[in-house]
Amino acid sequence: MSLEGRKLSDEKTSHEAQRVAHTGYHDPDAKLSENAQQAASTQDDFPDGGLRAWIVVAGAMWSSFATFGFVNSWGPLTVTFIHQVFQAYYQEVLLRTQSPSTISWIGSIQYALVFFPGLVVGRLFDIGYFRALFLTSSALLVVATFLTAQCTQYWHFVLSQGIMAGLGCGGLFTCSNAVIAHWFKKKRGAALGFMAVGSAVSGTTIPIIVKNLLPLVGYRWTMRTLAFIFLFATTVSNLTMKARLPAVKAKGGLFNLAVFKDPPYTVYCLSSLIAFLGMYTFMTYVSVSAAQLNINPNLAFYFVAILNASSLVGRLSAGIMADLIGSLNVMAPCTAVVGAVTYAWPFARSTASLVVITVIYGVCCGAFVSLLPAPIMTFGGSGDVGRRVGMYLTIMAFGTLTGPPISGAINARTGGFEAVGWYAGSTVMCGALLMLVVRYLVLGRLAGKV
Repeated sequence: MSLEGRKLSDEKTSHEAQRVAHTGYHDPDAKLSENAQQAASTQDDFPDGGLRAWIVVAGAMWSSFATFGFVNSWGPLTVTFIHQVFQAYYQEVLLRTQSPSTISWIGSIQYALVFFPGLVVGRLFDIGYFRALFLTSSALLVVATFLTAQCTQYWHFVLSQGIMAGLGCGGLFTCSNAVIAHWFKKKRGAALGFMAVGSAVSGTTIPIIVKNLLPLVGYRWTMRTLAFIFLFATTVSNLTMKARLPAVKAKGGLFNLAVFKDPPYTVYCLSSLIAFLGMYTFMTYVSVSAAQLNINPNLAFYFVAILNASSLVGRLSAGIMADLIGSLNVMAPCTAVVGAVTYAWPFARSTASLVVITVIYGVCCGAFVSLLPAPIMTFGGSGDVGRRVGMYLTIMAFGTLTGPPISGAINARTGGFEAVGWYAGSTVMCGALLMLVVRYLVLGRLAGKV
């Protein structure tokens, strides 16, 4: 071998050693095809900026507006919006014979399907089906919203608003997160933060739009208006978003169980699962606790809008800070603050104190949510990022689904929110501590960027 050849070989070996040292992940069994090797060879050539890359981020922001922000506005975890707008309307007008808990399953199914399909969608993304997935998911969301306007029976709503819209949102959400990893590495945090702005804007504006449109134009045209808004948002996303790397025919199917041999990946999945057992409890029940304090009903409705508006600050600032000091270094303290305010929330006895807690929660929860996939993206190469993110989202979904019902059961048994706050705050704090464990597993020391 020539001197130049040995030098190149040594450089590649050194680079691989550095990558494994930083991420803790190395899969010796993963054999890639020629296309996969080509993708792997370009992983370090991230644009990390430029017009085309930021256009992709803009498209992802519109996708986030139409999906996660929409679900966050009237999904199962946002009781304010469900109870005061959709669920109240369904219960009083369209579905008078159904119980409130039965009606709430419509939103629960939708929220579950934002995360659960990640396992399949992520794998299909890796092997080159981004465009087909994204277009199909966009059409499914828009059609489902139009169909929801025509619903008259309970099973109609479950099928259209729950299953169809949920699957559409799930496809868009997973693809949007994965495609960011193709374009950004050093500035990935900022890119994810800007993408998450869409969900904050949507979560702030959609509840207000629907609340004001319902008495003016009625339920059907309110839903059609939302459908046209989502049609515009998803059209922009489809025209601007693009996967950069070629398809990767990586070894294995939907699961890559080898990644669970990587302690940072496994512990991070566990930390998110536990944190989400309590993360959305405050969001779910803040308006209920506000009503118990005899706060003005109109103001109580806007607590979720205040929360989502506050999260805009957290999403933007967290992304920028993550690029400077590391995503886990931002997420861990923000998660701990969410746990602390969840402890404090049941003891807020005035409008002012509850608003302050809502704003703090919004900022820190927004930071946490916007950076969720960022650590996962570093635990391996870009060729397998869709599958890794998809597996993570599917695992995380169990926490998002079971957390609020557990909190609700505690509230029903105790008749107050003190025990709920202790339960939810403790799970979030446990998640924050496990993130510190992930930091140590990656770095091998307490201080450093990760």
